[in-house]
Amino acid sequence: MASATTAVLYYALLGLALLVAHDAVSYLLLAMAAHLTTVVIVYPWYRLVVFRARDRSWLSGYLRFYAVGLGFLGASLAGLPVLVELCHLPVMAAQAVILVISPTVTYAVHRAWTFREKVNVRPG
Repeated sequence: MASATTAVLYYALLGLALLVAHDAVSYLLLAMAAHLTTVVIVYPWYRLVVFRARDRSWLSGYLRFYAVGLGFLGASLAGLPVLVELCHLPVMAAQAVILVISPTVTYAVHRAWTFREKVNVRPG
């Protein structure tokens, strides 16, 4: 649910940016801006509510969170031109295609890596 909400927020921010920019700014730059804005907005919610992380600093947690987000951003930056320029899909339709798989994958990676609990192992 959290990742789906994040995807909807990103999609809304991208749509708003596209409306405001009126082709004056590349859709790829707008996707990057929407992504960065989304990550900054949702990280505290993921940290405090979704995963209730307490074992890591905010900065290191944010860097891990953003590293996972870079994977999604990379998929968008690679996939959007293919779908928009070659397949002639509108930007928002192309982004919707890319967003279909994102929530499941990003939640799984956040759970397994970004916000995993540290395990205390005693020697011997």
